[in-house]
Amino acid sequence: MTILDPADPSGWGPRHAHDPTAVRDDDGVYYLFSTDAYAGGPPRAGVQVRRSTDLATWEFAGYALEGVPADGAAWSGASGLWAPDVVRVPVAAPDDGAGSGSGSGGDGGGDGVRATAATTTTEWRMYWSASTFGSRTSAIGLAVAAHPLGPWEDRGLVVTSRHETPGPNAIDANAVVDDDGNHWLVYGSFFGGIHVLALDARTGLAARPGDVGTCVSRRPTSVEGAVEGAFVVPRPGGGHALLVSYDSLFSTYHVRAAVGEHVTGPFHDLLGHELTDTETDPALVGTTVLASHRFAGGRTWLAPGHGAVLTDGADQLYVHHVRDGDDPTQHEVQVRRLVWTHGRWPVVSPQPWAGIREERVPGGGPVVPDRLDALVGRWDVVTFDGATTGVTASREVTVTAADLAHVREHGEGRFTWTRGPDSFDGVAFSSWDAVRERTAWSVTGLDGRGRASLGTRLPD
Repeated sequence: MTILDPADPSGWGPRHAHDPTAVRDDDGVYYLFSTDAYAGGPPRAGVQVRRSTDLATWEFAGYALEGVPADGAAWSGASGLWAPDVVRVPVAAPDDGAGSGSGSGGDGGGDGVRATAATTTTEWRMYWSASTFGSRTSAIGLAVAAHPLGPWEDRGLVVTSRHETPGPNAIDANAVVDDDGNHWLVYGSFFGGIHVLALDARTGLAARPGDVGTCVSRRPTSVEGAVEGAFVVPRPGGGHALLVSYDSLFSTYHVRAAVGEHVTGPFHDLLGHELTDTETDPALVGTTVLASHRFAGGRTWLAPGHGAVLTDGADQLYVHHVRDGDDPTQHEVQVRRLVWTHGRWPVVSPQPWAGIREERVPGGGPVVPDRLDALVGRWDVVTFDGATTGVTASREVTVTAADLAHVREHGEGRFTWTRGPDSFDGVAFSSWDAVRERTAWSVTGLDGRGRASLGTRLPD
C-alpha cells in the first residue's frame, strides 16, 4: 500500500475523506466536503474539498476556509474542523416577507429539498463542527457561499455545548427541510445523543438562541452512548428515515436506520424499538443496514459510516467513509446506491458506486430486471445479524425457481418473499461487481427479523 504524504493532498484521491457530504452544482460537477483529518491528525484546518464528475474519481480541490473560524476556535480550542454538512437553499427577495420556515432548498444539496416560486437566487450553507476528541465543549457554525468552491463567509455560531453541562454534543450537523418548508438541524455525537433543533430559514441560524432541540436518538452509558453521524432523509410516501452510526469509530462503526413521521421523531426500527430506548439491549435497537464486511475475493471494508444522502435526480446515493481492513488507519470515501424497499425502508447496495460503469436508466435511477427469474442462480451474500464486533464474511447462496414461487413483485425491482414464518423485503437492480469487474444483479433488503442481506449474483 502506498502511504500518502500529508503535505501533498493532490495525490489523495478518495483517501482521507472522513465524515463526507457531497453536493452537485448546476454544471454537473460534484463537490465533497470532509473532516480535516489525515490518519488522526489534520495537515491543516479549514474543511477538505474534493471534486468529481462521476462520484468515483476524486480530485483534491483545497480547503473551504482559511482555518477554524475565530468564534469556533475560541469556544472549543479546536485545531481543525469536523463533519461539515453542505446544503443549497433559496435566498428570497428582500421584500417578499421571507422569514422563519419559508421555503426549502434546491436540488444540489444532500437532502433533496425543493425551491419555491419566490426564489430569486440560491446560496450554499456549510455547517461545520469545532471540538476536541472526547470533549463535549463544542460548537457548530455556519458559513455561506455562492458556489461550492467559495469564497465562504462566516455567519457565526448556530449551537454550542460545554463538557461540564449535561446535554447534546454540538457536532455532526445535518441540515434538513421538511415538507412544510421548516428548517431543522440534526446534530449530536455520543454524550446526550442526537437532537433536532429548529432553524430560522432566512438566516440559517437557530430559531431560538440557546435552544438545544429535541432528542431523537440516544444510547446507554454501557456502550458509552455511542451514536453519531446522523442524517435524516425524506421517506417515499411521507415521513422520514434517520440514518445513524453506532459504536467505535476505529473498528466497530456501522450504520443503523429508523423511520418516523416527523423530523423531530419519534423514530423506530423495524422491530418497533424507539431510538431513544436505553432499557433494551443496545445491540438490538436500530436496524443495521451497513457494517464491516468482506465479499469472497474482495477487499475488507472496515467500520463504514458517518454518511450523507445525495439526491441526484432519480438517484439516491449514500456517501460515507470506510476503513481499509488491511490498514485501518487509512480511510476513504465510498458511495453506494440507496434504495427503498416495498415497506419503505432505506437499504444500500452491496457494491460501491463505479461511476460511468454503473448501469442507469435514462434520467437516472437503477436498471432493474424485467422478470425476477433473472435472479435464479448462485449469489455471494453478506447478512448482518446484529453482531458488530467483527467483519462479516460472505456466504454462497443458491436461488432456485422454486424459491421464486414465494415471491410477490411490486415493480421497480421491489419484491417480497414469504415462506412460512420467514420473509424478506428486497430490491433487485444492476450494479458493478467490484470483485469480478463485471456488471451483475444485486439484491439488498431486510428480513422479518430486521436483518439486512446484501448480495451480488455470481457468474453461471
